[in-house]
Amino acid sequence: MQTVVWDPIASDEKQAASVRAVDSSYVRFDIIRRIMTKFFGIEVIMVMGITDIDDKIIKRANEMNMSPVALARIYEEDFKQDMAALKVLPPTAYMRVTENIPQIISFIETVIANGQAYATSQGNVYFDVKSWGKRYGVLTTISPDTPDEAVNTDKRHGKDFALWKAAKPQELSWTSPWGKGRPGWHIECSTISSAVFGKQLDIHTGGIDLAFPHHENEIAQCEVYHQCEQWGNYFLHSGHLHVKGSQEKMSKSLKNYVTVKDFLKKFSSDQFRMYCLRSRYSSAVEFSDESMDDAKNLLQAISSFIKDANAYIKGQLICDPVREDILWERLASTKVTVKASFADDFDTSRAVAAIMDLIHHGNRQLKAVTKDTGSPRSSVVYGSIISYIEGFFNALGMSFEERQVAVKGDSSAVLSNVIDELVQFRTKVRHYALALPEAAETALVEGDAGAKGSKREEKEKRQQLMGERRPLLEACDSLRENLAAFGIHIKDRAAVSTWEMAEGGGQAEQQAQGKS
Repeated sequence: MQTVVWDPIASDEKQAASVRAVDSSYVRFDIIRRIMTKFFGIEVIMVMGITDIDDKIIKRANEMNMSPVALARIYEEDFKQDMAALKVLPPTAYMRVTENIPQIISFIETVIANGQAYATSQGNVYFDVKSWGKRYGVLTTISPDTPDEAVNTDKRHGKDFALWKAAKPQELSWTSPWGKGRPGWHIECSTISSAVFGKQLDIHTGGIDLAFPHHENEIAQCEVYHQCEQWGNYFLHSGHLHVKGSQEKMSKSLKNYVTVKDFLKKFSSDQFRMYCLRSRYSSAVEFSDESMDDAKNLLQAISSFIKDANAYIKGQLICDPVREDILWERLASTKVTVKASFADDFDTSRAVAAIMDLIHHGNRQLKAVTKDTGSPRSSVVYGSIISYIEGFFNALGMSFEERQVAVKGDSSAVLSNVIDELVQFRTKVRHYALALPEAAETALVEGDAGAKGSKREEKEKRQQLMGERRPLLEACDSLRENLAAFGIHIKDRAAVSTWEMAEGGGQAEQQAQGKS
């Protein structure tokens, strides 16, 4: 499977990478790539083109008094770091425009030779849209015969687009048969994808705003160059990310964007990935803190189920006998639904709904009871459910490992062990506080029929012990409540106590971060 995705790196950090332009599109297409490889066994060869020269880069480089190419490398590395932070897999190959100038010039020469482009006296080269006739507009049904807008350029027609731009004074340029200049926008992607994949491309991805004119123009260029009937088999377009309560898309030009770095200070990459999974990749979605909280709550529900199921497998959670036949049937049905959903234009929302339904039925049978009846545990079925759910999300770039702690740096394992020890110590203290001494217990059970005074003494001694140990129980309760404020939730079982950490920490942690 051959895929190409284009990434214009044309802005500095103050303008860089809005959540829609970078996070949503790239995360959504990363999910699709993982589905193809992990669920359908398709080998994907992915090429990412990098525009490392354009008007914005040139302008910014002049302002900073540095080389446009050097500045573009800084933006490129920043982009790669953001993608790594979002767990987006790197492409098979990165292809920079500035490293493919000879191939671009050769591509333009072929388009001119085939009669669909022309050079002007000013040193520009344009694609002649009308000469391509009705074949132009196959993707977006744009007709070349619609009236042109008034233009004040050296183009023949308003819809003609630049393949080569004549150099301006003090501007980075390359020598060509038409004079010094640099490539137009659309020709870059056509040349690079053709250089790698030839005359046939399986999948081309991008935001819906690129369908016209960018992708439409790419198709025209490539089909002229290769003299083929169909260059790209599929164009996948991701929907816009909208600001809540508005039809306004999130973008740099409207200054309503969120940078990746700022976004990840508030939410995790897994939370955003779950947010993306809850809708079709092609759908426009509304971005808000509330929608992110919904994604966070889903992650917490999944994590809680996995921890409870693991506690059940280990014998730490005692339940009534489990209807294994129902759970095995639900697991098999979920696998079929997930595969069918992914085969239906990568419908991740339906697949996630199937997973949550499986968790719902698993939770229904994990009801804790106080007394162990000695019935056998159904560990295998719950182990299979956990394995499938973790495998599902791991394949899509997420993690639900047991004892996963949402902290930064390399201290997560240490913190997890510390919490383990603390909870075990609290459990011992709690059991001691709840248990009666053997002698007192024996006296209460067996009693002394002939000695009411002895019974009264035992009762008074029991009350005295309960009074003495009440502060220990209160301290255990206080510790549980205090840790809950930091997102660490302790669950007291019949025999042991278990813990889990909420996504994003608790209120106290968030307040402390707000004050710092």
